Amino acid sequence: MATQTDILVLHSTVAKHSTLAMDIDIAQAVGFDALEINSAKLEAYLQAGYSELELRNLLKDVHVPGIGYLRDIERQGAERDDLLQEAERLFQLANLAGAKGVQVLTGPINVQAVLDFQRGAKSEYYSGLLGRDQAEQYALTARNLATLADLARQYDLLLYLEALSWTPLNSLEHQLQLIDRTERDNVRMVIDYWHCFTSGVTPQDIAGMNKDAIYGVHVCDSLAFEGGIPNEEVLRDVPTGSGVLDLAEWTAAVKATGYVGWWSCELFCKKQQQQNSYAVARELKALLTRLVG
Repeated sequence: MATQTDILVLHSTVAKHSTLAMDIDIAQAVGFDALEINSAKLEAYLQAGYSELELRNLLKDVHVPGIGYLRDIERQGAERDDLLQEAERLFQLANLAGAKGVQVLTGPINVQAVLDFQRGAKSEYYSGLLGRDQAEQYALTARNLATLADLARQYDLLLYLEALSWTPLNSLEHQLQLIDRTERDNVRMVIDYWHCFTSGVTPQDIAGMNKDAIYGVHVCDSLAFEGGIPNEEVLRDVPTGSGVLDLAEWTAAVKATGYVGWWSCELFCKKQQQQNSYAVARELKALLTRLVG
């Protein structure tokens, strides 16, 4: 059983192809404590013709620790203007959903841009700060993150940072540095087991963290990774608990910090996303209960 302070969260990716209403029903039927929502499902609900009031009412009895996600937070120039517009909309959606946080991601979000850069080819995809020196990557990303944090504060929101493991600033130390450089108290991070594993972060590294830097946890798995640029679509296509990660070790590492909070079962297994989502959610709920204790 989860303790009163540990919250087990259904992630929208478990029933990736379902509606928001179905996600809510799955979470409640299976007995999850909360729901981490992909903002696309919130937008789809509104675009179908439902009002903002109806969205609020749909979620009024649902605990939503966060919604995702704001991509490529290091964007510059005209793309930075787009970033701020996207952020404003996400923060509005988070407010409607009664969420406390919004997930923000380092970029480039498309791994192909990184692969193209590595082989010296011009990419058709957004490439972010690839090729800039690390000092500039830090400075520009932290500046944007601080601006986003100030905007989020207007909605009484915090940001939870996730560094994608194929991006330049991908390590635990990079993320802690970025948070420190923002000098904002509404920026924290999410511990994602897969991104940690594929960026070289170890459970021992996690165990040494200050718990106050952690907002939430994504409990997930991986296929074997031999190094290089990690491909999420390939490496995460595995049922959680059937991959190479020692989930108990990673969970114990987070708990060793003294962290208590929410644990979300993010899922990228394509077969499971085509299965009975209630059954998959029950399996994940049982796994989280065993892990979190």
